[in-house]
Amino acid sequence: MASHRIERVNEEIRRELSALLPTVKDPRVPDFLSVTAVSTTPDLKQAKVFVSAMNGEPSEILKGLKSSARFLRGALAGRINLRYTPELIFEMDDSIKEGLKINQILADIAKKEDKS
Repeated sequence: MASHRIERVNEEIRRELSALLPTVKDPRVPDFLSVTAVSTTPDLKQAKVFVSAMNGEPSEILKGLKSSARFLRGALAGRINLRYTPELIFEMDDSIKEGLKINQILADIAKKEDKS
């Protein structure tokens, strides 16, 4: 029963952070940044936020997000109704880049087969 609640909380945090990230004014945080997943601890004290960006240096993006975490947490507290707003811990998620790379490889294979 509790796991369904955490899943709902994770999805709500992901949705709200996706809406809040464009308001971050740190130049290290790119305009097109996707929140791919959120994983909250069972006590809702911490949330790992997995983000993906098509451009930009991952270490710089993480530094920008870390410096903006307090602002984002405060804004998130105003948007969701929880007793405790979780501490936000940001991590890079390269799954979108890896997926694009795999799609490109498959497209190249398909072109080679068409030529044969």
